[in-house]
Amino acid sequence: MTISNTATVLIDSNRVIAEISPLLFGGFIEHMGRCVYEGIYDPKSSLADETGLRTDVMAAIRDQKYTVLRYPGGNFLSGYNWLDGVGPKASRPRRRELAWQSIETNQFGTNEFMDFCKKVDIAPMMGVNMGTGTIQSAADLVEYCNAPRGTYWSDLRASHGYAAPHAVKYWCVGNEMDGPWQIGHLEAIDYARKALEAAKMMRWQDPGIKTVLCGSSNDRMATFPEWDRIALETTWDKMDYLSIHMYTTNHHDQDTPSYLASARRFEDFVDTMAATLRYAKAKTRSKHDVYLSWDEWQVWHPGQHEGKWAEAPHLAEVGYNLEDALVVAQWLNVFLRKADVLKVACVAQVVNIISWLQTTTDGLLKHTSYYPFKLMANMAHGVSLDVLTRAPLTTTKQYGDMPVLDVSASYDAALGTTGVFVVNRSLTETIETNITFESTAPGSVTEAWQLSGTEPTAMNSWEHPNAITAQAIAKPGIRDGVCTLRLPPLSFTALTLK
Repeated sequence: MTISNTATVLIDSNRVIAEISPLLFGGFIEHMGRCVYEGIYDPKSSLADETGLRTDVMAAIRDQKYTVLRYPGGNFLSGYNWLDGVGPKASRPRRRELAWQSIETNQFGTNEFMDFCKKVDIAPMMGVNMGTGTIQSAADLVEYCNAPRGTYWSDLRASHGYAAPHAVKYWCVGNEMDGPWQIGHLEAIDYARKALEAAKMMRWQDPGIKTVLCGSSNDRMATFPEWDRIALETTWDKMDYLSIHMYTTNHHDQDTPSYLASARRFEDFVDTMAATLRYAKAKTRSKHDVYLSWDEWQVWHPGQHEGKWAEAPHLAEVGYNLEDALVVAQWLNVFLRKADVLKVACVAQVVNIISWLQTTTDGLLKHTSYYPFKLMANMAHGVSLDVLTRAPLTTTKQYGDMPVLDVSASYDAALGTTGVFVVNRSLTETIETNITFESTAPGSVTEAWQLSGTEPTAMNSWEHPNAITAQAIAKPGIRDGVCTLRLPPLSFTALTLK
């Protein structure tokens, strides 16, 4: 299909979808490969602080404005005894970790994670083990983290040097329990009943917590979305969020036009889950609301997944190219467009493992996808807007005809700012785009950033770390309520207007 070279984006600050939850810009840490050890925690590095935390990694995470951090897994969670990771480090056990066939030293655990969250100013999201773990161990961990001194578990925390409660608000009740690969995998009704009882005990320990129910691990599970329906109907009034996960790649298909239309798959997934939520609420006759927590999402290319019983093995350390960054930008656009039902999102993972940050002992590399996340986390505030985009179509094998532009927008009334975020999916065509403001038009563009390139497979490397980065571009003017800019092919553009 021939692509014309003009498009119109219509924005009205009165056409609001929902408030943008700050928790949409979250991350995920798992005891897998080099995410924790040699990633976040690396006492042998010259870049580590006095507690062993990598200062360069913390600086990058602050730069990206992460708001919530999920821990400690992931598949790791379903075989993890949290008691192994607290108390004096010299007495912590070395364990065979079955999920990733690695050696876990337990030198980084719950309290080290809390210290890390404080240093980077991120809200912690803890997970409880619903595989080999019990409902009692889940409740005990909540008491250890959140109860004031004067009971067994809270006094144990105090004896470990943390007199004040950690006050963890967000709690995942297990991880991917629908997956046969999961340690202690359960059928939907069995998991739901266990999760219900665990959540009851956890809430009795701290009525102020928010709990996350395990939903489908992806949209291609044989049990999707029946698993979600059963789990929700069983636990509805004791849960605040339904966890959903998804990874994608172009490695197998080598179909860039379809890959660059991945937003269609992401939106369909959310729409199905939103419909399941509405059904479960109606079925249970409840006035309580449950929202979505997309607490694992990322581009994941094939890589090594078996640790061969090594400490901090190099697992799933993959680079990201330009087309991957444009897919990430679309994922974030979907988050804004679905802000009415999607309230939490955690990219997997923040460093080394399927991450846009990779470390050596004395260095840090930022892959292409780092930049769309940074831009949107810093620029998308307030409410999301229902944007009307009139753009030419491009044909894809997997999704049929798709608009060549993928767009989202935000509006912050308190600051008087509008954020506009646009992906040009075309491989070859520059699109002249008129952003038309149907309500009061902003006076000027205060920020204009763009990530682009000519080859979808272009990527950063240790030799060329800045091959593909976000660059400041000339700020387009606004005339008669219209902001006109030329969007190059294979590009992501982010604007702030005031």
